[in-house]
Amino acid sequence: MRAKFPYKKRRKRLGCGIGSGHGKTSTKGHKGQRARSGFALRPGFEGGQNPLYRRLPKRGFNNAEFKRAFAIVNLDQIALLEPAEITPEVLKNRGFLKNDRLPLKILGTGELKKAVTVKAHRFSESAKAKIEKAGGKAVIL
Repeated sequence: MRAKFPYKKRRKRLGCGIGSGHGKTSTKGHKGQRARSGFALRPGFEGGQNPLYRRLPKRGFNNAEFKRAFAIVNLDQIALLEPAEITPEVLKNRGFLKNDRLPLKILGTGELKKAVTVKAHRFSESAKAKIEKAGGKAVIL
């Protein structure tokens, strides 16, 4: 099976005739709130029932100042590239990174066959081990 990178899913094509399975009501069923145009369900809405986030007790304080977001790339994506040195710029140019302003973290899903030098801001333990096992280097920026 051929891997599809970057990960993408085809959009559902609506209103393409009754035989397509997406015709007539376009997968919305008959009438009702969800069938109307402009319908948007608020995250956490449970049809008027007291939602989970209100039923559970609140404890502590989560300081958003300490939250770190990362751009994530897996080893199976790096294995598709030919350069001996992988940097955030190389990944951005090849379309593996959407946001190059975020620090880059390499995760260990997949295998590496060749020795490559990978430069990133963070590495998972498994990714670092697999890069070094293949004869490459994991360089922290």
